Amino acid sequence: MTFHYFRPFKKRPRSPQNNLADIGLKKISKKLQHHSGVEIARLAAAAAIDKKGEDVKILDVRGICSFTDYFVIMSGRSTRHVQGLADAIDTTLRNQKLKSTNTEGMQEGHWVLLDYDDVVVHIFYWETRPFYNLEGLWHDGVDVALEDPEEVAGLPEKKARRVRKI
Repeated sequence: MTFHYFRPFKKRPRSPQNNLADIGLKKISKKLQHHSGVEIARLAAAAAIDKKGEDVKILDVRGICSFTDYFVIMSGRSTRHVQGLADAIDTTLRNQKLKSTNTEGMQEGHWVLLDYDDVVVHIFYWETRPFYNLEGLWHDGVDVALEDPEEVAGLPEKKARRVRKI
């Protein structure tokens, strides 16, 4: 009978990056850390406009909302259109290495919610949007005006004009 003895592995010193990898987190490269909340909101709005999203609005709710900084609210003409808008926004932001932390309502297609921490995207079926009236519920939020597609795309040489809703 042969006995095999367990030989422990040598312990190597742990760096902070190794600890992040152990718990499933990856260190974000400096190139991708530049996305602010308003830039993410503009990317989502631009993707929605490209896919013919209707009545696209960005609300700045910093200071009045504890769980996010911006809402992007839009409508779709059908449940399939709402699902297509959600897929297009998710694909656009994934290409920028941004992943939604939570997605709700994708199966039904009446109200799809994409949560990107600093930005929450609400995509409504056109008949459902007036019932929930998020713009009225968050009426204290600042409406970020979308004047032209170049501004929505978040080009650095242009800045969004902020309009206070009364």
